[in-house]
Amino acid sequence: MRAADGRLTAEVIAAGGRQLGALNRELNSIVGPHFGPLEGPGSATWREAFTKMIEDTLADGARVQVDIGWDHDDIRAVLAKYASALDTVTEPRFVEVDLWTKNSMIRDGQIVSILDHERAVYGDPLMEAGLTGIDLPVFGDPTDFMQGYGLGELSEAQRVRRRLYSLYLAVIMILETKYRGHTDTTTYDLGREQLDLLMAQFGRTR
Repeated sequence: MRAADGRLTAEVIAAGGRQLGALNRELNSIVGPHFGPLEGPGSATWREAFTKMIEDTLADGARVQVDIGWDHDDIRAVLAKYASALDTVTEPRFVEVDLWTKNSMIRDGQIVSILDHERAVYGDPLMEAGLTGIDLPVFGDPTDFMQGYGLGELSEAQRVRRRLYSLYLAVIMILETKYRGHTDTTTYDLGREQLDLLMAQFGRTR
């Protein structure tokens, strides 16, 4: 179903969000052999794997000299302060990481395909993109996704983990503009804004 202007109706989008949540939960039921990238050897703990993901991303930024607006040690300090929250994740689950509405295709009101899988890891399902709006409203209301997933209000410990994952995403948003050869600063500026918001949520100010 499509509205007169060619866009999906609000009802179809909401139902799609719930479908996406349910589908994502099914994917997250897959248990991996280790934490980290799907192709091993991976890491023994989620803290180790996620720390490596952050460090690799910062190294990518340093390699092409992208200014993220914060010293890289500020990002490391936040991770060090809150890394113990990652230790509650003891089972490596398949995580799509980038599965959000624009990476799904709907036909006749049903999701028929999902795409863009290259960021998948074995880790914490709370890292899924459908939950990003919990921390960063610019990514949209996650209510439909959460309803379809069967996820209620997060505990404080879960919120800390979720916020760390949004921090990681914001850094990627900034850095990838250089690697993708963006000719305008729209995505870069958005990433900088979101990173500033997240650092403030962690109590960090410049």
